[in-house]
Amino acid sequence: MIQSGVVLAAAGLIALGGLAPSTAVAGQGKGSTGKSIVQVAREAGSFTTLIQALEVADLVGTLSGQGKGPFTVFAPTDEAFAKLDPATLQSLLGDPDALKQILLYHVVPGEYPAAQVLTRSSLATVNGQSLSISTAGGVKVNDANVTATDITARNGVIHVIDTVLLPR
Repeated sequence: MIQSGVVLAAAGLIALGGLAPSTAVAGQGKGSTGKSIVQVAREAGSFTTLIQALEVADLVGTLSGQGKGPFTVFAPTDEAFAKLDPATLQSLLGDPDALKQILLYHVVPGEYPAAQVLTRSSLATVNGQSLSISTAGGVKVNDANVTATDITARNGVIHVIDTVLLPR
């Protein structure tokens, strides 16, 4: 079930391209909790559909620190998943291979805090394609707006986006 939620933000969140930090989630961040990307996202409560998709695509272990890392994850919220046609979402949840390719399109190998993301015009993803980075009219990754940044975990960083990215 797709649930709407508040945008995840973490202690130490920096503004990205004029974005104001959201309410902080106490105790989050590298060095303070030692939690994985998946644990941080799960505890936020606004990424239940993403977590469900990661489970279906068998990526929880990878983003929990069992895979090569660190990673930068552009994480769509439940509200971002709700923008998808419900039939499309159900179809993806029924096709783990296709879902895995879409989810890996949200993951960049290496740790790119917001300050580094802003210096790039693109970033190569784990699925082999690139994401375009734009600062015209706000910070965007492809067509998704970045709504929160620098949510740290022991195995990388999360930047929150408002749209599910689809490989081109």
